[in-house]
Amino acid sequence: MGGIAAIAKAAGFRVTGSDRNVYPPMSTQLEALGIELIQGYEPEQLDLKPDVVVVGNALSRGMPVIEALLDRGMPYVSGPQWLSEAVLAGKHVLAVAGTHGKTTTTSMLAWILEDAGLNPGFLVGGMPGNFGVSARLGAGNLFVIEADEYDTAFFDKRAKFVHYRPRTAVLNNLEYDHADIYPDVAAIRRQFNQLLRCVPASGRVIVNGDDANLAETLSEGCWTPCESFSFTKRDADWTAVVEQGTASRRFEVRKSGSTRGVVDWPLIGAHNVMNALAAIAAAAHVGVTPERAIQALGRFSGVKRRMEVLGTVGGVTVYDDFAHHPTAIETTLSALRARVGAAPIIAVLEPRSNTMRLGVHREQLAAALQLADRSWFFNPPNLGWDLTKAVAALGDRARFSPTVDALVAELVGTLRAGDHVLVMSNGGFGGLHQKLLGELRARASAAPPRGIS
Repeated sequence: MGGIAAIAKAAGFRVTGSDRNVYPPMSTQLEALGIELIQGYEPEQLDLKPDVVVVGNALSRGMPVIEALLDRGMPYVSGPQWLSEAVLAGKHVLAVAGTHGKTTTTSMLAWILEDAGLNPGFLVGGMPGNFGVSARLGAGNLFVIEADEYDTAFFDKRAKFVHYRPRTAVLNNLEYDHADIYPDVAAIRRQFNQLLRCVPASGRVIVNGDDANLAETLSEGCWTPCESFSFTKRDADWTAVVEQGTASRRFEVRKSGSTRGVVDWPLIGAHNVMNALAAIAAAAHVGVTPERAIQALGRFSGVKRRMEVLGTVGGVTVYDDFAHHPTAIETTLSALRARVGAAPIIAVLEPRSNTMRLGVHREQLAAALQLADRSWFFNPPNLGWDLTKAVAALGDRARFSPTVDALVAELVGTLRAGDHVLVMSNGGFGGLHQKLLGELRARASAAPPRGIS
């Protein structure tokens, strides 16, 4: 919604908006754009008499502003529908969908098109380092969008991505998530099939050839030419060969078995190789050669909150990552382990997403955290399920704290030079990141100089 606000501002509208507990980087982006942010959801904000109220899917019936909106008969629309009608109409939309990797792949694709001089518009659910903003109107005919399968609004329960009508659709992967709105993975597959029904026969579907759920989705109907990318199937259209010992920092890109170049970049992890293949394939559909795309990825700066190094204090490195699903947690830990070798990794997790708070994936948590040397959990009293029991297999490698401040205080006392602290949450985690770095700095400044006891 913050990205949609930025695009509306660039299109010449006066934009105001409301939210609760906004945190960086979106809060700072909105401030820099001069967009007025109203805290909370009280009806008084409607006294501004807006031409239209764009409603996000975090709002529901019973909230004061929504009840006032309906009582006053004011015009309203969902964010995806407004974007579709006001911005995307007539454009070649490149949409990136999937349970994992949407933000990073969308950022890669937007950067490849930008580097090729195509000046795309984009909307990303994060902050791409190459742009410094999460959204841009763009000047050309291309628009790159992160296509989320979450529902649209309280009055429109379709997946958001059906509004975007892409000509190029990337399907990264498909797992069970969003347990608050989908009863099972079959329900999510149906939404993905609805997306496929919107892609024209002259378009292109770029699909992860290693994903069984996506294969089943395609079998239920696809009317568009497909290209596959894969880590394991040599007969896929797009494949990669990773140089040993590089933690996926260097890999060869192949199209139909023919080498097209070598990506040499700062990112790590097999998951990012797959993201890169998807982005290269999608860019090729709009005329960017693989060779040009590979060069661009060598200058890709990553995305904030995707294994982002926030600081190193006293030899302790603190990372911020958006991982909140067991697969994403395991994938992120695997990539970090490849980077740091045998150095200690301390995972810090906030079970914040709706799916996590419902306890849907609790049985997979312990296995997802096996690569961490220790795991610290924020365990609030209102979680609703027994976190300690769920991860009992971790034994004494698991620690629990009922508040963020207690977690920081207890964690700092255990950290030593050489430790890597991976903080994972899809929210602000109560400011834990900066609190932790602040305590580490305080500890370092209080330490006696070397050689003095």
